[in-house]
Parts: sequence; C-alpha cells; structure tokens
Amino acid sequence: MTERLGNGMTLLAQKMPQVSSAAMTLVVPAGAAHDPDGLEGSAAILCEWLLRGTGDRDTRQLNDALDALGCQHNENVRSDHMIFSAGQLGRNLPAVLDIYADILLRPRLTDSAFEPCRALIQQDLAGLEDEPAHKCTLMLRERFYPRPLGSNTYGRPESLAAVTPEALRRHAAARLSPAGTILAVAGNVNWPALCDQVARLFGGWDAPQPPAPEIRPATGGIEHVAKDSAQAHIGLAWPTVTIDSEAYYAARLAGMVLAGGPAARLHTEIREKRGLVYHVAASYHSLKTCAGMFAYAGTRPELAQQTFDRTVGEIRRLGDGIEPEEVGRAKTQLKSALVMQGESTGARANALASDHYHLGRLRSLAELSAAIDATTTGEVVEHVRSNPPSGFTVLTVGPEAVDTSILEAAS
Repeated sequence: MTERLGNGMTLLAQKMPQVSSAAMTLVVPAGAAHDPDGLEGSAAILCEWLLRGTGDRDTRQLNDALDALGCQHNENVRSDHMIFSAGQLGRNLPAVLDIYADILLRPRLTDSAFEPCRALIQQDLAGLEDEPAHKCTLMLRERFYPRPLGSNTYGRPESLAAVTPEALRRHAAARLSPAGTILAVAGNVNWPALCDQVARLFGGWDAPQPPAPEIRPATGGIEHVAKDSAQAHIGLAWPTVTIDSEAYYAARLAGMVLAGGPAARLHTEIREKRGLVYHVAASYHSLKTCAGMFAYAGTRPELAQQTFDRTVGEIRRLGDGIEPEEVGRAKTQLKSALVMQGESTGARANALASDHYHLGRLRSLAELSAAIDATTTGEVVEHVRSNPPSGFTVLTVGPEAVDTSILEAAS
C-alpha cells in the first residue's frame, strides 16, 4: 500500500495480520553525504540532537513517553539518509507517530543539549581506534564510493570541532524536508486510519526539496594505515551491479557462493583448510547509483601477505566455474534470510523503505523468492565472467603493508 502526500513525503505499509505489533521506519534525506564541507559529522550530531527535547517535552520526558508506549527505537545515519526505526504494539503506533512528528517538525535544538551530542559522536570516532576492523571497513567504504557518498558518518576530529549550534540549525533547516522522506510501516496496521493520521501530522510540513550532493570521483587505490598491533586487517572492494539491475540476483548469488556462510569458498579455503584467518567475510552493499562487494579478513601480521594473496585468488576463481550445489546453497541462504525478514515487522518496514528508494516500487516476498529460484547456475557464471572482479580498492591496517602486485596480474 502506497500513498504520496502533496509535499513529496511517501507513506508505505504492509499489513501483517498474524502479528500484534507494528514497526515503522522513517527515512529522511539528511545523511552523511549531505554534510557541509568542513563540517563532516553534522548528520550524526543532528540525529542525536533531534531527540534531546521536542515540542512540550524535554529529553527525559521524551524518553519516558517512548518507554511508556513500549517503543523499542533506534536512530542511525547512513550515506543518503537519517533513519528512525521504532517497534511497538500495533495499538500504540498512533501515539508513537505523534511523538516522531514532534521529533522531526518541532525539535528544541537547544544550545545546552548540543555539546553532549557532539561529545557522543567524538567518542564514537575516537572509539574506532579500539576497533580496527570496523575502522578498516569504514575507511574502505570511504575510498571506494564516489565522494561524498561513502563518507564516514562520524566525520573527523577537526570537522566535529568546527560544528556549531547555529551552523547545525541552518543545516537542519536546509535538509529536513518532506521531499524524499519515506515512512514505512509493517504489522498490525489500519491503513485508512494510518493515512489520515500521517496526512494530519505531516501534510502541513512545508520545506523546499534539498539539493543533491556534488559528486566527485572516488579516491580508490590502495592505502595502508600503520598500527602497532598483533593483528592485521585487510579490506578489499570491487564494483558490482546495483539493486535495480537485471543481473542483481546473479550478483547476489555469486557473492553468496564466495562468502555466504561456513560452506562458502572464503571460509572453507582460507580459514578451514589453511587456518590463515580468525575471521573472513564478504558482503554486498548498494547505494542508489553504485554498489560494491566488500571483503574483509583479519589475521596475524606474519600471515597477512598469504591471506591477501589467497583472498584475491578466491575472488578471481569464481570466474573459473561454479558448481550447481554451490548455487543451491546460496539460494537457500538468501531465501532463509527472506523468510526471517518476512516474520519481522521491523525487517519488513526497512525493506519497504529500501525498495521504494532504490526501485520506486515494492517487492513482495513471493517475488523475491521466485526471482532467486529462477536464476540459474549458468546465469551466475555468465555474470561473473562478463563482470570479472577488477578495479579493486584496498585498505589495510596493521604493522606492515602487504604487496598488492597480484592485483596487476591478469585474472
């Protein structure tokens, strides 16, 4: 079910009569890619600041109101969007929506609340030094995607220090807009009543459509971050098709063959057979206009070179052939995830919002399952051979850099 308000906001819903709960995902086009130059991290601070008092409620009263409704909520910042998620009993959804309308349309944004919000993001940024695997992943994404699409949501120490309450209020006024905002709801919902409430709460929201970010070429290439550590962290990324591509399912299944669980190639060949790593994985990630496969391996420094070479070798070996049983396992993995998604109101709300943003339409679980079943082993192999992994971006963290000359060899 879909309804578009006159101001550009979109309401989506899926009724799940077997549940008594309801989940909402509110997607606002104010993500990290839209942070002003020199003020990177603004979206992350603003996401915290918006919940520090709204309308007639101060921070404590706001939190108490959500707790009293049994609302389990989460807020996070991604490239394009700021995302607010909430799950609660279906009968409490209207009251929760009232509160989130206040959060977006009537935030207090007081000077006294600003500094604690900035301090939290500064701590998150500093904490990456104790999580080198996470840092490796964030830095890899930042180099791989065209700038500023892969920007670190936490910004940099100097950019966080430069953000002021006045600058962030101006940024909020420019970015918080109904145009491009998506509200997705799944679960025990009354569609007519939901439409009426959303129109009442958000129909008068009047703000201009914010401009798209200026896209610049990706940094790409190879970077090593020296760190005196007993571990070495290896990240590789290469381009693949976006969600709206006809080859999407073939690409996803190829990725699952590579790293879709303990029986997948990376885990079997690098961890089980050779004991090179304590963790190895690869995952698909897509923005609206570009996508990539991201591989990660954690190992001891003395094994880093061998790990890197083996990982690249396994990625390239997909083009040599894929067995039907490998594709069969990959299909089971993907469809199992779909079944679990179908049983979760929160996962369905997220999927509705994602589908609308990436595709402009909603996919049913039946459609997804049928598309996976219809993809043949030959199509998966043909996709890999027609789009061989290349154009690698590499980010390593550890005592010594690895020799990446293997990337220059023909696959």
